[in-house]
Parts: sequence; C-alpha cells; structure tokens
Amino acid sequence: MTNSPTLIVMIGLPARGKTYVSKKLTRYLNWIGVPTKVFNLGVYRREAVKSYKSYDFFRHDNKEAMEIRKRCALVALEDVKAYLLEECGQIAVFDATNTTRERRDLILNFAKENAFKVFFVESVCDDPEVIAANILEVKVSSPDYPERNRENVMDDFLKRIECYKVTYQPLDPDAYDKDLSFIKVINVGQRFLVNRVQDYIQSKIVYYLMNIHVQPRTIYLCRHGESDYNLVGKIGGDSGLSPRGKQFAQALKKFIEEQEIVDLKVWTSQLKRTIQTAESLGVTYEQWKILNEIDAGVCEEMTYAEIEAKYPDEFALRDQEKYLYRYPGGESYQDLVQRLEPVIMELERQGNVLVISHQAVMRCLLAYFLDKSADELPYLRCPLHTILKLTPVAYGCKVETITLNVEAVNTHRDKPSLNSVSLSVQES
Repeated sequence: MTNSPTLIVMIGLPARGKTYVSKKLTRYLNWIGVPTKVFNLGVYRREAVKSYKSYDFFRHDNKEAMEIRKRCALVALEDVKAYLLEECGQIAVFDATNTTRERRDLILNFAKENAFKVFFVESVCDDPEVIAANILEVKVSSPDYPERNRENVMDDFLKRIECYKVTYQPLDPDAYDKDLSFIKVINVGQRFLVNRVQDYIQSKIVYYLMNIHVQPRTIYLCRHGESDYNLVGKIGGDSGLSPRGKQFAQALKKFIEEQEIVDLKVWTSQLKRTIQTAESLGVTYEQWKILNEIDAGVCEEMTYAEIEAKYPDEFALRDQEKYLYRYPGGESYQDLVQRLEPVIMELERQGNVLVISHQAVMRCLLAYFLDKSADELPYLRCPLHTILKLTPVAYGCKVETITLNVEAVNTHRDKPSLNSVSLSVQES
C-alpha cells in the first residue's frame, strides 16, 4: 500500500491519550491490511531503569536521567528501523512524549537517513477532568506504580507532567513546523488542525482519528435468527427465518428491552433473515447493503458437501488460505474487510449500536474490535442465537457472550489440520 514506510510520531504531555491513540490506530491499520507496530518508549525506559522512584527522573535538569531517556529513544528507533526495513513492516508508531524540537529533529534526521515518511500526531488537552480521568483509569495500574494508592499516584504523576511542561514546544503550524505533515487532536477530538497530508495512508489516518471518540458506549453484535438455509446447511442465498429463528427474534426483543439502552441504533443487512430479526424488535432500524453476507459467487445456495463434490479444487484452496481465498465470482474475507471499513468508521462515531448481521461479517467486525490477525479472523466463533456485548475500555475491548437459550444449528467449521489440507490438495 505504501512505497516508502511511514513513521508515525506521537507528541504530547503525559496523560493526553497518546498510547490510547497509538494502540487504536495500530489495530485499525493492521485490520485493513497495513502491517503496523507500536514502539512505546515507556517500555524501553522501564527496561533500562528497573525501579521507578519518583517524578525526579523526568526533571529536565536531571542530566543522568536525560541521558538514559535519550539512549532509550535511540534504541527504540533502531528497533523501528529493523521493523520497517527487515521485518516487512509498513508503519511504525513511535509512542513517546516527543515534546521538544530537539527530539523531533533527531527523529526527522533518523527518518531522512532511512527514507521513511514522517507523520506527527499531537494530542493537546487542557481539560483537567479528562486528564485526571486518564491518570486514574490508566496510570494507577502502570508498572511505574506497583501497589501505590491513588492519591500518591495522582500527586506524583501531576508533578511528572509539570516536569514536561517546562520544556514542551507544541507543533507550530505557522512557522517552525509549517512544512511537516501532522494532525493536532485538541481536547479529545473537539477540534483538529491538519497540516500537509502527503499521501493516501496519511489521509486515511487523519480520517480515522477524526472519527474516534472516548465517550462510554456499548456495541452489540449478533447474527440473524436461524434461517431455513441454515437448517439444510446451505450457504448464502436470501432465505427467511426458521421457526427457531423467529423464536430468537422474540428473545432478542426481550433482551434489548431489559437492557434499557439509551438511544440504541439498530443496523441490519439488506437480506431477509436480518430484516425479519430486526422487525420483531419493534424499533426503527437501518438497512446497510455493505452488511450483506460474504458473496459465495458460484457456490451460493450450495452446501459444503455439494461444493466439495462439484468444485473439489476450490474447496481445498479455501481450506488452505481462508482469509485470501475468493469464491469464483464472489468475495474473499479480505474483500469483505475492505467492504466493511465504512461500517467500522460509523461504529467509531456512534454511541450504542446493535448490528444484526451474518457469520463472516460478524467475524470481520469482531476481529477489528478484538485485534485478531487475518489468520484467526475466518475461524472466530460467532454462533447463532448469541449476542456479543462489546464495551470499549482503556486500551482494548471487554467482551461478554450472552446466549439466549434458543436452540440453533452449529454453522462453525474449524480450521482444518495441516495434514488434512495437504491430503485434500494432493487428492484434487
């Protein structure tokens, strides 16, 4: 996707959400197929200095500590270089404060020597409530503070921030930094300042960062109720709900009512089985064509046994490389991820949402939220008549599985063992 690798450089005082943005952005880029890795300077610093004593370590007049911190940055940048030049990485995210021009110039020179593009992401926040909440949610559990009480952590961390403020030089879009590519995210997305976006990948990063928010919300994912085709093992098609599928739709209505969710949005595909499931809820819902099930091409409305008999080569190929395999005249999981990107963007913008979709679609959405690899994605378990409740937390997503106790067929196919794959390839 990118000819020359990109180094994303975070900037900002401590407790401004840099690590949150780094991890979330990395998860998104990996999901869309751009190999990305975070390099967190705090990890390198803790490796170099085994026990953290206090904020004194971050004072700008602590020469010994300043030397250690610079050395850690250089070690981290060497690892960035190895990742981008030797390990097939395309984007590295350097998660550190990088609050001085001297440090940023060092990074720019390093990038120039290695022909890396640089994109800065500066997080600016002057809302004391947001900062305090961030310290309590994330920093209290930091390895820097083993078994410390909240008051002591808050006090030490606020002093640490003051140490950085002394030398902090924000990006200057009008003079010193006018030629750099960057986005300033102000007060967790209330305002943005974007400067000199260079390429497609940087514009994608900007668009993503302008869509995410940190307000608490819950995302519910489930499949349609069991369909008539599920009962006979056929894939694809546009069949309606089976009697048990209709029973699930009623159980889903009861569950949603009991949850008393504020301003819940409901999304479905344009296929009968998801629409019939949503109809039972008695609420307004939106139909999205891009939430339709993976297109099985010539294999639509066939059972796996029929596919194996009629297209043995295709059947074997799909088992070999399920993520990349494309049905003749249809789609691959990789295609599906690209198709679903606007859904992810909209989910990031929204509050509480229930998405009623299909097995392959739900796997793709789940892989994004749970940071699953392309290898794992096609085998994620998304059973019928089961709701997955996703609650975004500090650096990830909490998942709860809710089974509504309505019987359904099992449509999951496990990943075949390597032996059975090689045998079926030889046979075909």
